[in-house]
Amino acid sequence: MESMDSPEISAVAPEDTFTFDCHPGVPCFNACCRDLNQALTPYDVLQLRRYLGLSWQIFARDYAAVHTGPSSGLPVVTLRFGDRSDGRCPFVTAQGCRVYPARPTSCRLYPLARGLHRNRADGRLTVHYALLREPHCRGFEQSQRRTVADWIDDQELTAGLAANDALMELIARKNQYLPGPLPPGQRQWVLMALYDLDGLKAAASQNSLPAGEPSGPPPLAAEDDGPWLQWGLAWIQGVLFP
Repeated sequence: MESMDSPEISAVAPEDTFTFDCHPGVPCFNACCRDLNQALTPYDVLQLRRYLGLSWQIFARDYAAVHTGPSSGLPVVTLRFGDRSDGRCPFVTAQGCRVYPARPTSCRLYPLARGLHRNRADGRLTVHYALLREPHCRGFEQSQRRTVADWIDDQELTAGLAANDALMELIARKNQYLPGPLPPGQRQWVLMALYDLDGLKAAASQNSLPAGEPSGPPPLAAEDDGPWLQWGLAWIQGVLFP
């Protein structure tokens, strides 16, 4: 039996339209930014660290918790909500999100949910979308109508979704070939490859990374961490699946 607070979930296609908006004039503004299990993808962490000007160590100390994913066995980073008495997101203010330009992918995507399905016969990936109508959300009472594809563009989701899809490839391979938790050494390499990019850069420059399948030379001259995240994802797959 569903609770009264259970969302209404309906499948939608990219061309389907829905009415939704979120701004300070909506009565429930900021109400959804509390008491969440907010997972952060490597791309999310990179964007937040870049916006806040923080190293991975400081970001992890002040805002994040790291644990092992129960299904993937990989390190998972979540945003810490428990440090405030009201359970609010550490980045939310009365005026809204103070890291809005760098907000996580799941925040940008809401009220949509997105899933991937791989065809076992040919390996092709299919993207599925769903619309979540939660009883408390008043954003659906707004007049702004748009398509699912428009929402993806408006929220600047393309780069984040592509990065997250690459992560899903790693998780799929891990579940197939290395089910269960990783040994501590491998876990630390994965954590560094996906989140501690300063550590990854330092280890690469010192030639102290374990060898795996060739993933191309590290982008030592790159000033932006984006190429390092892409390289780290390819490198760690070579280490885990030689």
